[in-house]
Amino acid sequence: MTLALPDGRVVLRNANVPACLIGGAGDLVRVDLGLEGGKLVAPAPGMAEVDLKGAMVLPAFIDMHTHLDKGQIWGRSPNPDGTFLGALEAAGADRERHWSAEDVRRRMDFALRGAFAHGTRAIRTHLDSIPPQDAISWPLFAEIREEWAGRIDLQASSLAGCDLVLDPAFEALADRVAAHRGTLGLFTYPMPDMPDRLRYFFRLAADRGLDADFHADETMDPSVNTLAQIAEAAIETGFQGRIVAGHCCSLSTMPEGQALRTLDLCAKAGIGIVSLPMCNLYLQDRHPARTPRNRGITLVHEARARGIPVAFASDNTRDPFYAYGDLDMVEVLREATRIAHLDHSATDWVQSVLTVPAAMCAFPAPSLAPGAPADLVIFRARTWTELFSRPQSDRTVLRAGRPIDRTLPDYAELDDLMRTA
Repeated sequence: MTLALPDGRVVLRNANVPACLIGGAGDLVRVDLGLEGGKLVAPAPGMAEVDLKGAMVLPAFIDMHTHLDKGQIWGRSPNPDGTFLGALEAAGADRERHWSAEDVRRRMDFALRGAFAHGTRAIRTHLDSIPPQDAISWPLFAEIREEWAGRIDLQASSLAGCDLVLDPAFEALADRVAAHRGTLGLFTYPMPDMPDRLRYFFRLAADRGLDADFHADETMDPSVNTLAQIAEAAIETGFQGRIVAGHCCSLSTMPEGQALRTLDLCAKAGIGIVSLPMCNLYLQDRHPARTPRNRGITLVHEARARGIPVAFASDNTRDPFYAYGDLDMVEVLREATRIAHLDHSATDWVQSVLTVPAAMCAFPAPSLAPGAPADLVIFRARTWTELFSRPQSDRTVLRAGRPIDRTLPDYAELDDLMRTA
């Protein structure tokens, strides 16, 4: 369905929208939405009318955990065995061999064109920031952010291992992140002096006014719980910035009491959790000739019950960490619903790809209220089960109230980058 809209003032009659997006109670409700001057307005007499006949309408999406710099390298650097270690080694080797400014720029632009066509308006990407890559990727990201301004709001978070934290290079990285208005990020795994490293990390971030974004406990090992250490360090240092923890897979395998105590700490520390269900399902609990027993998803229901903000996001796309994906937040929400049993639960889980990630990242909040930008995604589907039963490849995306060209970039554009020596 490519929706044809007349020029000028328009009212979209009989749209189905989630009640939580308009301050109501329940699930989907029928409303009329006025469009004028690129914004949502109250319907008024004299407007041209388009009857949506119950079609679902959502604000454009927020994708708060991606890896635009890694994306689309599967063709030259596939994961040899589908494991997390295989992904680390393949991606690291690809970075060292191929990540020039031109290579990263072309792959990032390819990804952004796809996300834009699917209806995303804001993205946070993690940037591999192990020297010397940080000197290439951060200035390049600043250029791309300016080029995409007005189409997709972009943020970046540094990605480096916790082994680097006490190295002088990490303080230099924190300065680089601050200079580019980024978020200070860290990949955590067990180390004997982890509390000291985390306290130092939070001091660096606080001194520069930076928010924090962690890759935490991306493992099925129940003995791994750096998430609790992150929360304790945040509380001890009194860190006032926003804190996000992604993955948190080991919560799903550790003893119930320990997992719930960890979430209580996260609630006290003000940590938001972003779950990456597709990537975690792909990598976690993978063993040769053995059916996986665990899904790898973190405890999203238990987190929400404690008032912890929970978001879902794309994570990796067509790289060694996830062989699939296209930065399509409809796919993310559909798979999260199936994997995490979001159905038969709260009726406002759609906020996990809209207002919740916006608040975690300080993006403008998506809204259907008068005065909000008319950045909408309109589906032929009329109910959630219709929405999640098909790919919704015929959706209409409005930006500033006008339909955009939804042609996706052709993978063949990157063929020359996939040729290896």
